[in-house]
Amino acid sequence: MTGKRFPVWTQRWFCIGISDTGIDTIPRKDGINLNQVLRHHAETIISASIQAVLPDAAVKRTLEKRSFPGRVILVAAGKAAWQMSKAACEVLGDTLHSGVCVTKYGHVMGELPHVTCYEAGHPVPDSGSVRGTQAALDAVAGLNERDTVLFLLSGGGSALFEKPLISVEELQNITAQLLASGANITEINIIRKRLSAVKGGRFALACGKAKVLAIVLSDILGDPLDMIASGPVCPDSSTCAQAQAIAQKYHLHLSAKAEACLAIETPKHLSNVETEINGSVRELCSSAAAAAETLGYQSLVLTDQLCCLAKEAGSFLAAIARTHADSGTKLAFIAGGETVVQLTGKGLGGRNQELALAAAPGISGFHNVCVFSVGSDGTDGPTDAAGGYVDGDTEAQLHKSGKTVYEILSNNDAYHGLQATGGLIFTGPTGTNVNDIAVVLIDRE
Repeated sequence: MTGKRFPVWTQRWFCIGISDTGIDTIPRKDGINLNQVLRHHAETIISASIQAVLPDAAVKRTLEKRSFPGRVILVAAGKAAWQMSKAACEVLGDTLHSGVCVTKYGHVMGELPHVTCYEAGHPVPDSGSVRGTQAALDAVAGLNERDTVLFLLSGGGSALFEKPLISVEELQNITAQLLASGANITEINIIRKRLSAVKGGRFALACGKAKVLAIVLSDILGDPLDMIASGPVCPDSSTCAQAQAIAQKYHLHLSAKAEACLAIETPKHLSNVETEINGSVRELCSSAAAAAETLGYQSLVLTDQLCCLAKEAGSFLAAIARTHADSGTKLAFIAGGETVVQLTGKGLGGRNQELALAAAPGISGFHNVCVFSVGSDGTDGPTDAAGGYVDGDTEAQLHKSGKTVYEILSNNDAYHGLQATGGLIFTGPTGTNVNDIAVVLIDRE
């Protein structure tokens, strides 16, 4: 990584939180504290992997080879919307007629020429979502066949880009029900696209005769275009029958109007859309592996399709660590994807924090091992942290403070558990969103 300069967010915001009491470290034979080394290596790997999947270059690469005969209207939605919009503005200049950018609260990092920015709720849509989306619909109204809608889409768009066919309050309630039930992102999106005037290809219909050029940053495993942010400009492959089955599976409480929406089919063919997909969790994992190797680790990407409960993933990664901890070799095991959290308590946390904390008992007492997990967008659940870090001392530190990992996880309170041990990871908004990455690092004893 020599000579590479990380973006401002890595220089300014990245830190692994440390409690007031500090963290005990175990000196290596050469006098270096292993835990300090592991924390530093975690920071380096996170910074390098996220740097590699920032959307700027991909957006610029696509637009620099294009020409546009008529007006260009920019519409961007998702957690990376501002970053993608900024890159588009730099390439297009005054060719850009107007634009609307809808992103998560705290993710707008300045004004953009010709573009109006809106901030909205995530993971549950709110009035900001509706306001920004309506502005986008207004912007694409009345376009002709010479015009182009440049649609920049990234993860989080399902909540951020929304004009519901039911009340906002009921949509929030249904979304909350799905999140609490442990439903995966694909199941959630199958429901949400039928409750929306813009999802499931319906925004492409709203663009009328205009051509739609979509540049997509994928946050869905396997990159299914119709599921990324619920596919606003993509023909929908899911069916009403699937949506109704999901509603039954999770015992969703729906109004009669919502039930009726689930029975209305979405567009299955769109002739005005061209899509390029740029950035994915696979690239995130590969970049993490390369960064680990520059630090002397032998790297193995276990999967880029992780999709189980966060607690289960944490326990599994800890088991891998135990198997190889005494190998005498520096090893890095990498897993990318998106886990889920099943709510059983009223604490604060996110899936990455929960994954990391769940690994703590399994690596307790191993002074050459750490496990960390982060969201590539820089946020994890409804918190200001990007994820969590644990090592062989974490569980013992919690016991000293009268807490157990089991109690903390039962209350879904990983944030405060990790806060007490210095295990929170903060990056601030990164400008990208391609799922999560979890890493096991094993140093030599």
